[in-house]
Parts: sequence; C-alpha cells; structure tokens
Amino acid sequence: MAADGSQQAGVRRTVIRSVAALLGMFAFAFALVPLYDVFCQVTGLNGKVDTTAKAIIHEEVDQSRFITVQFITRGSAGLPWQMSVETRQMRVHPGQTAEVDFTFTNNSHQESWGRAVPSVSPSSATTHLRKVSCFCFQEQQLQGDERLTIPLVFQLAKDLPKEISTITLVYTLYPVQRIALNPLNNNNAAGDKI
Repeated sequence: MAADGSQQAGVRRTVIRSVAALLGMFAFAFALVPLYDVFCQVTGLNGKVDTTAKAIIHEEVDQSRFITVQFITRGSAGLPWQMSVETRQMRVHPGQTAEVDFTFTNNSHQESWGRAVPSVSPSSATTHLRKVSCFCFQEQQLQGDERLTIPLVFQLAKDLPKEISTITLVYTLYPVQRIALNPLNNNNAAGDKI
C-alpha cells in the first residue's frame, strides 16, 4: 500500500514537472520573436535596420576611400506595384551624405497601400548606415495608375570598418491592408440616428 502511495506521488511530480516545462517552452517560444527583433536591431544582425530617421552628423568626409552602395528592389505577391531605383549603384565616401530617387508605380486601376521593408548586407554595416529620409519609414499610398518618386537620403558613418567596400540595400515591397471606413456606418455603430 505504501508503495502505491509513493508511486502515485512520483507520477504526480512527473506530471507537474512536465506541465511546467511545457508552459516554460510555450512562454519562451512566444517571447522569441520580439526578443530576436530587439537583438537584431541592437546588433545589426541579419541586416535589420532601424526604421526611424537619423540626423546627419557633420563629420569630416574620409576622402581616402570609396564605398560602393548597391540598391536592389523586389516586388511581392499581392501588390500590383513596381519599384525602381534611379541609380543601381553609387560610390560614396564615408561621412558623405548621398541621395538617390526611388519610383513607385501602381499598375492597377485601384488605390492600394504598400510598404518597402529594407535589409542591409553585410549586416555589420547596418549600424554605420544613417537614413536621414526614407520611404521605408512609413506606409505608402498610391491611387490607381499613380506614379510617385521619393528620395532616399543617407549617410555612411566615417567609422565604417575598413574591410567593408560594398554595401547592398535591398527593399522588398509588401502589401498593407487598409479598411475604408464609412462615416455613416461609424455613426450608426456608435448609436447615432440619421
């Protein structure tokens, strides 16, 4: 009898530990994505870039070397837009501010929203790239058949590691779903009478 009681207590302990481990794994998996995003933003790992404007830092331009900056644009399924860049690559001195125009074209007859998501290669260059003005900071809206040109203004930090001679910026377009709200329906939903 005593053996049955200790065996049941052992089974109970095993079940409690298993449930606790399962809950711990679930919590870890749930927190992993935000933690990874924060880690990538702080370290520049995986080419993730900051999505806020930076101020131009007035520092002496390093005239002794050039960095080749390449621009690649990609479309996405579900968004009838085309994104193109005026210049596919340019040579920039570290510390120099540069500007390049990107053009967005809505190939459909309907209004739509999109967002260009950037990534940088090599990832170690991410923390040395200051975007002063970029279309990637916010969603863009294009009317049917509309064409829009927006500049990217950036600066490479003077302390860019010497082993980096080429930086590639890739912009991928993604659709953004927007729901048009009817003011009359909103008033009715709030209980207002017409």
